[in-house]
Amino acid sequence: MHAVGTLKASTVGNSSCSGAMMPPRVSVGMPVYNGERFLPQAIESVVTQTFADLELVISDNASTDATADICRAYARRDRRIRYFRNATNIGAARNFNRVFQLSLGEYYKLANADDVSAPELVENCAAVLDTHPEVVLCYAQTTLIDEDGVVIQEYDDGLDLRSTSVVERFRAALQRVRLVNVLQGVVRASTLRRTGLEGSYLGSDVVLLAELTLYGQFWEIPRRLFFRRLHERAASSIHRPVAQLEFIDPSVKGTPLCAWRHQFERMESIRRAPLAPSVKLALLAIVLRSAVSDRRNLARELVERGTALARRSARAGHPVSRELPQRRH
Repeated sequence: MHAVGTLKASTVGNSSCSGAMMPPRVSVGMPVYNGERFLPQAIESVVTQTFADLELVISDNASTDATADICRAYARRDRRIRYFRNATNIGAARNFNRVFQLSLGEYYKLANADDVSAPELVENCAAVLDTHPEVVLCYAQTTLIDEDGVVIQEYDDGLDLRSTSVVERFRAALQRVRLVNVLQGVVRASTLRRTGLEGSYLGSDVVLLAELTLYGQFWEIPRRLFFRRLHERAASSIHRPVAQLEFIDPSVKGTPLCAWRHQFERMESIRRAPLAPSVKLALLAIVLRSAVSDRRNLARELVERGTALARRSARAGHPVSRELPQRRH
């Protein structure tokens, strides 16, 4: 088996994006929280890209480990790196949005602080966006790796969505998405700004991915240039919904209604998209059918929310009666 450490490339020179006030063609955004273990590899995989006209924007979510020192050391060596630190932990979703809002490039690439991109990933994806205006997101095939960089398996994202039909792309995204690796491809920043970005609820990245299909096509580079790291401290390793929600946004409390939120946000994304009314109706029909298919989860969430409210009321000294109100004659 091969380790990611074998992915080597010559280091790009310590030049600024263009030497003047011109913004870079590509912004790479790296949100990070306590990422000291894998952060150097993640940064190296950005600054050694063969596409040199880029910036790396790092938003440190008030890390308590050596993350800040690592970032500042890299920023001193490479003027393309801009490092920002949040005063408090604002949660993963808001930090994702913040790092994008700080970016300047025409194209944007998310780079998680524990994953690795091959040196030619940005160059390949940017070339597709340059020559195909109908494409809004270009990504490379994925390989899953472990904490030591050893290959676990080759992963098929299955989201090469080049249909000219918005309805077909949206339906395919809802049906096929599993791991949301493709958001670490390269996307048109102007398109991403038109979306709702990530929300403070579970699975908002899945909703964001589907929303992007409303604006254009997805293109898959048929080469395994992206390496997703699976390890015990990764966000994907958090299984309890309450802990997941705390990771996404510590300020959000209560029992999450994630399945309901997904349906609402999908409808909201359709509402704001610049599409013909007939197309919007077809898209809404898909959302309604997905809600019917997910009715058990929707019902379960309502029961859990009701149970939580009842317990909270009981603790406050206001028990909720289980009896039906008496009919007045």
